[in-house]
Amino acid sequence: MLTHLITFLISLLTISLLPAATYVPSNERPPAFPREFRGAWVACVYNIDWPSKPGLPASTQKAELVRLINKAAEYKLNAIIFQVRPNADAAYYSKYEPFSHWISGTMGKSSGYDPLAFCIQEAHKKGIEVHAWFNPFRALPNASMPTSSNHVTRTNPREIKNFRSYKWMDPSSSFARKRALNVMLDVARRYDIDGIHIDDYFYPYPEVHKNGRPKQIFPDGKNPASRRYYVDAFVKDMYASIKKVKPYLRVGISPFGIWKPGVPAGTTALVSAYDHLSADSRKWLINGWCDYLSPQLYWRINSEQSFTRLLSWWRQQSGSSKFKRPVWPGLATDRVMSTTDPGRPASEILNQVTASRTIGRNWAGHVHWSMKSLLQNRGGVSTSLKGGAYIAPALAPPMSWITSSAPAAPRATFSAQSGNTVINWPRVPSASKYTVQIRQGSQWNSIVVTYGNATIIKGAPDAIAISAVNRVGIISAPTVYTRR
Repeated sequence: MLTHLITFLISLLTISLLPAATYVPSNERPPAFPREFRGAWVACVYNIDWPSKPGLPASTQKAELVRLINKAAEYKLNAIIFQVRPNADAAYYSKYEPFSHWISGTMGKSSGYDPLAFCIQEAHKKGIEVHAWFNPFRALPNASMPTSSNHVTRTNPREIKNFRSYKWMDPSSSFARKRALNVMLDVARRYDIDGIHIDDYFYPYPEVHKNGRPKQIFPDGKNPASRRYYVDAFVKDMYASIKKVKPYLRVGISPFGIWKPGVPAGTTALVSAYDHLSADSRKWLINGWCDYLSPQLYWRINSEQSFTRLLSWWRQQSGSSKFKRPVWPGLATDRVMSTTDPGRPASEILNQVTASRTIGRNWAGHVHWSMKSLLQNRGGVSTSLKGGAYIAPALAPPMSWITSSAPAAPRATFSAQSGNTVINWPRVPSASKYTVQIRQGSQWNSIVVTYGNATIIKGAPDAIAISAVNRVGIISAPTVYTRR
């Protein structure tokens, strides 16, 4: 009896090690791997997306983040924009700023692990990019928040301005600009991130009268033109400095979605990003001071602040520039089935995704505000995306203005495991991730983007194609194998 059992186990082991099929190199060529930036913001401020509340045990926080990343992979997103500096604090280990209380529960107290490092590790397992998201100048969203002794409001109180409920680092101060930049460069040097991202808070939003005049004036003694000068200088310097450290990092900015009231014609707004926030984001786009712009186009298609009209205008600005940076709009997915925009259906977001693929001559892409709304599957939006617009994975578009050099094509070996095919390939120099496509009959499918050097696919397809992708998204020629 024992002899028979041993023989049976040996036969199973032998079967699992046999090649799934004999694959030989082929001159066949698959279709181009789909390209689209599919991102979602992940905010820790006020625990909007993660963690669910401050001070949770490290194991619980990690489990929540893994669930979030797994869902992003399930929905075939390819990037998360992970907030690491909500208010002059850090969701990672920093020599400049205290650990964030939104995570540990107490500012300056460690959570017992490095959230950014853990996020990168888990996201890269799923082929997902991580863009570290910084707020450059907000010191506190509420002046009454407890702070640690090494928080900027206590170490450099003369650099702080009070405005509404905020404490704010003055962007006209060389200290504030240098500190924000040093924090970003520190993360760029020490972490294997894929991008750096800043949001719409340059100067804080004022309350405004019906005629658009601000009710409060930022107490720096500067006029709007002077403020824009300092913000422009910061954005320009930020982009150039990051590129000196790691040229391949995608530098993204997500400004308020309306540059100026009345632009484009028919667009109404009380807040002027240009005047009130000192954000001349059109200039940054035209001058190539970012690698992508994600204006927050949070309105419906059929409205005075029409999503499609605004997106068309933004992409025209990029198209008229020699730099031609992509515009990947921010979508207000959180307004589906919400009190903010009563009655907004999931179809509004589905239509905006379609519009982001068709309006203007531009690489396709968009970003969801925020990941929580996808986790909640508001109005069935995630299910609809998964079964329709996101049915196949996509690779983030390339940054060909950095380099046009492609990595070498990978070579692969094949084996079997429980009826599936295991593909292994040596690491390709200059490659950071890889794409795998399969053909069954005459139908090619794009199935995976992976940061690793192996993957398992179901069954034994008729053909397998593997390509290497470098850090700026340039893809190699595919290596194709057909089953013999």
